[in-house]
Amino acid sequence: MFKKAIFIFFVFISFSLVKAQQTIPFRITKHNNIIVKALVNKKDSLDLMFQIAMKDCSISPDRKRKADHIIFNKEKISDQNTLNIGKMSWKDIRFIDNQLTGHEADGKVGTVIFEGKTFMIDYDNNRFVIFDEKQKPDLKGFLPVKTILDHEALYIAADNVVESHQKEAYFALQSGYSGGVLYSNDFADQQELDKKLKVTGEKTLKNSEGKSVITKQAILPFFKLGNFVFKDASVGFFAGDLKTQNVSYLGADMLRRFIWIFDADRETAYIKPSKYYSEPYYIIN
Repeated sequence: MFKKAIFIFFVFISFSLVKAQQTIPFRITKHNNIIVKALVNKKDSLDLMFQIAMKDCSISPDRKRKADHIIFNKEKISDQNTLNIGKMSWKDIRFIDNQLTGHEADGKVGTVIFEGKTFMIDYDNNRFVIFDEKQKPDLKGFLPVKTILDHEALYIAADNVVESHQKEAYFALQSGYSGGVLYSNDFADQQELDKKLKVTGEKTLKNSEGKSVITKQAILPFFKLGNFVFKDASVGFFAGDLKTQNVSYLGADMLRRFIWIFDADRETAYIKPSKYYSEPYYIIN
């Protein structure tokens, strides 16, 4: 009887731990974007790109799959949708119509699926892990980094070495940008990156509204995030008269180099190197 009671106790504890955290599988494209398979309103099967810089969800005009059961109003907004990803489900999800997204995606899914929760982006095992208040993540080996939440975007500080001078800048985490580091117009102009960095290429890009902007790729001697230092990092910045980039981005190529844990209050992120830490830099062609 005693052995049976012990067995039941351990089964209960194991079940409680499973319930205390949930996982969502994802895949990573060759462009470093995270894709999850979703079912919207129990009828539309879509591949959605995870966008850490937005809260809600959106549908792309270039999607390959149908989204006939998402009904938009005149403002191109659709509320009260259901969303299923993996074994998890959500209600009252907002979708925005006609927003461009990453390669291989029909739209985007934002941080609404983690609202009020501590969550992990586990690049080593291609999964999100969502924790509830009953179970705290194991932070052994992780470095805490202060985060600032502003208008749905999370910002962190990093140091940039230009001609032996170190300059701190704040970067919005931007999982939709395939590259590593993209500087704002103000930072690029103030630091004269066009003159001081070795420029390796130029690219015309389109933003989420379909407007064209010109970026240049260059080599930064050192990029420092906390205690982690990247040598000869591939960075981008905008050039020309169109001054549209108001913030600097820490893009998907840099994000994938770490495993990330974000606390429920979005005041601290915890990072440690992932299996991609020393991978060659992604070059935007």
